[in-house]
Amino acid sequence: MSPTSAPDPSDLPQAARPLFGFARLLRRHGFPVAPEQVTGFMQAVYLLGPRSMDDIREAALAMLAPQPDRRDEFEAHFRSWFYGEAAAVVEGEGEDETEIKDDGGAIEEQLEIQRTETGGELSSAAEQLSRRELQSDRSRLTNFQRRISDSLPRRRSFRTVRTASGGHVDLRRSLRSILGSDGDIPSPRWRKRQTVPRRLLVLIDVSGSMKLHTADYLRLAHAVVQGAPHAEVFSFATRLTRLTSALRVRDRDQALARASELVDDWDGGTQIGATLLAFLSVPRFSAFARGASVVILSDALERGDPAAMQLAVQRFAARAHRLSLATPLAGDPRFRPETAALKAILPLLDDLVDGSSIAGLTRFLLSLARSAPDAKTLWRRAS
Repeated sequence: MSPTSAPDPSDLPQAARPLFGFARLLRRHGFPVAPEQVTGFMQAVYLLGPRSMDDIREAALAMLAPQPDRRDEFEAHFRSWFYGEAAAVVEGEGEDETEIKDDGGAIEEQLEIQRTETGGELSSAAEQLSRRELQSDRSRLTNFQRRISDSLPRRRSFRTVRTASGGHVDLRRSLRSILGSDGDIPSPRWRKRQTVPRRLLVLIDVSGSMKLHTADYLRLAHAVVQGAPHAEVFSFATRLTRLTSALRVRDRDQALARASELVDDWDGGTQIGATLLAFLSVPRFSAFARGASVVILSDALERGDPAAMQLAVQRFAARAHRLSLATPLAGDPRFRPETAALKAILPLLDDLVDGSSIAGLTRFLLSLARSAPDAKTLWRRAS
């Protein structure tokens, strides 16, 4: 086994494959794990025996070296992978645990990775379960769907592509070319890092106070998922539901019908802080927000303790590339962010925009790649 390259899983003994799988899990969730660290991890476990799971854990900490600020996330991944624990704990005092409903996208995501791996008066905190059927407009968002992927902010990928000049010398291919030409010195081969669109994460408030807007928001979310391959969509009210897999169905009517079946808390109460903290407590979901453009579609009328909402937004702001709140209340020219919750989160937001119309939302989403003054600057008159 080469110390500088990760082994082929098919060449490993059966007992070593879970160790290799854990390292791959960390890499999928954004941990910087090099191939030699994977090899070192398995060698460390071999040297330790191991006598217990604590030995495996210590070897993982020593060789895979998670960043201090992601230690809790690392521990959660370890217990999930080796112990099968999947419970999500919501931070907060005296709050019941928020139910999280995943749409089964985990297996689908793993297969995709393997394939590609080369109005406020209705607001309350009471839970009310109901279902709704959604109808769709087949042509309204077609142009937006075509443009959204190219309009998202971009980041530098770790993958590289060939280039005629610039970047860095591809030493391996350059040397191979020299050997193939009997020692003559040809032009060097160059490679540069790709730029790829950042992930777009959309969180949709489906509580009673948003009843007039959620159907349009789901149509917009379908166009987002169809146009941006790595987009993620969740709904929240008193529960949290992942809708991405349902919205990947190309036919909009079928996709919205599946989404309507997944969500149990249509038009009920709202627990914004608790559900957003529930999202962040699941490592796989939290990873969706890291480096992403996060857009929350909500009136932000938190009937509970605004401290929970402030904590959740603070953590989203620390992870996201750009954090935006689109509220339909901003469509009224008399609107001011004067509630306790909005005043608390305003300094943390990059954008506070009008979410009362699909036309306005599509224009905003298509402008995410352009920098904008933060929300506090734009709404200074409210502070």
